[in-house]
Formats: sequence, structure tokens, C-alpha cells
Amino acid sequence: MTEFKSILKSHADRVEQILITLLDEGRLDYETARPEKLMQAMRHSSLDGGKRLRPFLVMECARLFGIEPSQSVWAGCALELIHCYSLVHDDLPAMDDDDLRRGRPTTHIAYGEDTAILAGDALLTLAFDVLAREEVHQDSATRIELVKLYARNAGLGGMVGGQMLDLEAEQKPQISEDEILTLQAMKTGALIRCACEAGAVLGGASHEERSTLLKFGALVGQAFQLADDILDETSNAETMGKQTGKDADRGKGTLVSLYGLEMARARADELLQEAIKTLAPFGEKADVLIGAARFTVDRKN
Repeated sequence: MTEFKSILKSHADRVEQILITLLDEGRLDYETARPEKLMQAMRHSSLDGGKRLRPFLVMECARLFGIEPSQSVWAGCALELIHCYSLVHDDLPAMDDDDLRRGRPTTHIAYGEDTAILAGDALLTLAFDVLAREEVHQDSATRIELVKLYARNAGLGGMVGGQMLDLEAEQKPQISEDEILTLQAMKTGALIRCACEAGAVLGGASHEERSTLLKFGALVGQAFQLADDILDETSNAETMGKQTGKDADRGKGTLVSLYGLEMARARADELLQEAIKTLAPFGEKADVLIGAARFTVDRKN
């Protein structure tokens, strides 16, 4: 696990450096004005924080096919920008109404709700600006495939649709297991599946290989959300860097509330074992991804 964490940090540092460059006002190649308050809010929302798990998955899935992180990091950064935008909007008073994220005030607390909305919008659109660049891949058809993949997983049929289902679920007295699994697979799972599939696209994977990594991403995404729900009930804000216990306070239906903690932990371990088995066709080349799956279940924040 120590070696895995070292690789995770190395990838996160690589992502951080590109995000710093992208959000440096002097380096953006736009001819129009760049409002400083907006850029400050974008930096606050995306720099110096987070595990960068999604770009990590992009880079490690691409490495299965001989694509080095120095090449795949740009596609990873584009996905991280989408993820950061989603956190800004998810924290808004009209959504999950959080005032703490990654151990610091959420963007709307620090800069105001209006600026937070625009910062989220700007991060999302910057993601597709990045995807269009040759640094992502020299082949334009590959970049177009990634644009489609990211848009579909981030939008109506993915993360945004899942957020809508999540908001609707808060108004229901009861929610079924199938409903919980569907909204979590969209709200949380979509970008994790997207990360794994994007690595396959960058690497020119076969249809079978792409399907295998998509399945792996689905299992990891479900395990990640289950671990998150467990931590929400058992951890604290200091450790997590965000408020905990909110699901229970709101009476929100989760797999933990449905199964209980012990069954939820057992299910998370089952998902981990399934994810590891899925990677068997890649042999030892998948060891780092196996470490990522273990980390997803065993993490403390």
C-alpha cells in the first residue's frame, strides 16, 4: 500500500502542475479578459487538494497499453476539471448545502454563491477546451471519442442525471435498493467508469479490453460510494475534510442505511474481489490498478 500511495501522489503532483498552468492567468491563451475573482474561485475549487483518483485511473488504465502518464495526464486533467466543477455545484445551498470541502470553506462560502456557480461553469467548459488539444492525443478522432465519452458520463445520462435522482430521493419517504444503486452509479460511478474507459480509448484498446476496464470501473465506482457512505457514518469532519453524518441527519437512503454497517463492509469487500478478478486478463500489468481498488475500499478519508 505504501508503494501505491507513492504512485498516487506522483500522479497527483503531475496533475497539480498542469492544473496550475491551466489556471495561471498569464498562461491562458485567451485574447479576452480573465476576471481575477472568477479565476481565484476556480483555483480555490481545483488546486491543492483531493486524491486525484479519477485522473489516476485514466493514467494507469492507459499505461496498460503502453501509454505513459506524461502522455495521458492531459486527458486525466480534463476529467479532474469536470470532477472539481461537480463538487462546486454539489456543495451549493440548493444542492447538498455544504460549507466544508477538502478541509477548507466551499467555493460559495469563500467567494459567494453567484461566483461559485460561474466557477463551476468555467471549470466544466475548460475541461472540453483541454480535451480538444493535441496534448491529449495526436489523433483527432481519438479526441472526439473522448469528448463524447466525457460529455455522456458528465451529463444527463451520467453524473448530472444522478444528482437529479439524488435530489428527488430526498423527498421520498423510502427508496429501494435498485433506486439507490442507479443514482449512485450515475452520480458517483459515471466519472470513475469514464476514467477507466478513457484510458482504454487513449491506448487504442480492443472492444473486449475496453469492456473489461468499463466493468472494473463500475465495480470500483460502487465500492467507492459504499466506502464513502460508511465513512460518512463512522468518521468525522476533521479526518474527512468535509461534513459527516449528513445522510443520517437528512434521513437519506443509502446502502449503509439499508444493509447496516457490517453488511455494507462485507459488500464493499465483495466488490473489491470482483474488481480484482476482472483485471485478471492483464496479469501483473494491472497490479497498480488492483492497489487502487484496495485503496478505494480501505481509505480513511
